[in-house]
Amino acid sequence: MAAKLGQILIAAGVITEEHLKEALALQKKSSGRLGTNLVKLGHVTEDKLVTFLSKQYGVSAINLADYKIDTSVLKLVPADMAKKYMMMPVARVGATLTVAMADPSNVFAVDDIKFMTGYNVEIVIATESALINAITTSYGGKGEGLVSAKQQQQTQQSQASTASTAAEILQAKDYTVGEDGNIEDMLGMEEGPTVDVEEFDQVVGRAIGDVEVVEEKEDAEVIREIAAPIIKLTNGILLNAINAGASDIQIEPYENSVRVRYRIDGECRVIMNLPAKIKAALTSRIKIMARLDISERRLPQDGRIKLKLGKKKEVDFRVSTVPCLFGERTNMRILDKANLQVDLTKLGIEEEPLKDLMAALEKPNGMILVTGPTGCGKTTTLYSALNYLNKIDVNISTAEDPVEYNFPGINQVAVKEDIGLTFAAALRSFLRQDPDIIMVGEIRDFETAEISVKAALTGHLVLSTLHTNDAPGTISRLLNMGIEPFLVAASTILIASQRLVRKVCPQCKEEEKIPAPALIKLGFSEEEAGSVKCFRGKGCPACNNAGYRGRIGLYELMPMKDEIKELTLEGASSDEIKKAAVRLGMRTLRISGLAKIKNGTTSVEEIVRATFGE
Repeated sequence: MAAKLGQILIAAGVITEEHLKEALALQKKSSGRLGTNLVKLGHVTEDKLVTFLSKQYGVSAINLADYKIDTSVLKLVPADMAKKYMMMPVARVGATLTVAMADPSNVFAVDDIKFMTGYNVEIVIATESALINAITTSYGGKGEGLVSAKQQQQTQQSQASTASTAAEILQAKDYTVGEDGNIEDMLGMEEGPTVDVEEFDQVVGRAIGDVEVVEEKEDAEVIREIAAPIIKLTNGILLNAINAGASDIQIEPYENSVRVRYRIDGECRVIMNLPAKIKAALTSRIKIMARLDISERRLPQDGRIKLKLGKKKEVDFRVSTVPCLFGERTNMRILDKANLQVDLTKLGIEEEPLKDLMAALEKPNGMILVTGPTGCGKTTTLYSALNYLNKIDVNISTAEDPVEYNFPGINQVAVKEDIGLTFAAALRSFLRQDPDIIMVGEIRDFETAEISVKAALTGHLVLSTLHTNDAPGTISRLLNMGIEPFLVAASTILIASQRLVRKVCPQCKEEEKIPAPALIKLGFSEEEAGSVKCFRGKGCPACNNAGYRGRIGLYELMPMKDEIKELTLEGASSDEIKKAAVRLGMRTLRISGLAKIKNGTTSVEEIVRATFGE
């Protein structure tokens, strides 16, 4: 690596062959990085080297002295990793962590940071002296005595012997969910030692007696193979996820460990690392609970777990397994009806757009489309609309893949494409069932879109979803599928686009000073920029030091007014339709976000992340 960098520097005329030979000789004698040795010998300055590397690797160069790094960002990367890789976490925006490094070509460091934090990593380059100073200052002196390349190698070799004492370092914690239980300690865990089998009792606490798996696969031989600690561990993982308000559980097998993560408020958090030797038993236990084939490890499988918690509460888990390099990765979507918000007035829709949506839902026929990326809350919006429409004198049928929540009074069909029960097939059957309202989980192809449009034109109210970036872009998407412009214009009555943003934790909310020019650039008027108060979460035990707790929707609702219909018939572009819609009163996702900044619901950072590109 050093020799390659040296040749690049020679080719660029930064150093000579003699300079490289001197630096390599010094490296053999006293180790250290090639760039560091070139600077020591006086062949190149730090600033010149950083400028060159910035251009060479296509990354930005920064002056760390200009940055005041938030403590919440520092907590993401421990001091030993910072000094090991000569790097410094600088900032976090959304799911991206910006990290300053002296050597941006160190892919191993980048991979380690990604794995440990769960964030996307954006690399910037800084001088080594600035990094040493920043590490020493920011970590309270823990950055002193930064290791050399040779020492790094020795450290890596010693990690194997250190692993045997990890159990002694790990403190016993009770992670069992009880009436007064909490998991603050567990959520605060950093990437640390692997929890061994003998310590499962300490990790998940006492056995949970009021948990019952509904329709568990009964296989005596298999059950005997799954030891009691594994059963207890699995129950603890599931129940603690419910208690934490997680939306997903991710169990990921790697060569030497099994990583367990929760997705909370849209953000993945590492909960624990488990020994690799139990990955087969853990996966088998989950498969037994989900009534899956435990002998099939080569193909993906989908199933469902229903847990009874006590006498009254039931929680469903949608289970998906996928074979990976070191075993089967398992993702479980938590479907807790107790946390399902199906009140249209509480989703985050502003007053005027909400009136437009209510008016559309009151119409006897037509098509209402909800759009946005995966995981943005489209299904919740549709369920809220159905809950509003669900009356004794209305016949409602839905086709879903899969059925996430069961609603009394609604005929819900689970799509099974492997046996020919597609969205299109379900729709055709619905039309023979005398429905008033039809909900299609997703329009994926021309056939489904065509039948949905025809149903909307023949006296049915049709609700469905599409994957598009904004409401105006939905029209282009339908046209690209092959639907005629006059059919789109005639059938569609409203298109909604949405995103989810995290809400600032009310327990640790504090005012955040944002320069007026930045607020104006974001979309505020000059008058608003001078008076608006922005807030952020400082971090507290209530939000697990994240600064955010819960999520709320940003909504962009576009009623199909006459001018929009005319533009559709003319084949206008998405930009032209968007300009017309805004002129007619449509509030964009960005405007919806600005309203939530003004009322203190969310932060500027979240709105920038969710509405990037607007």
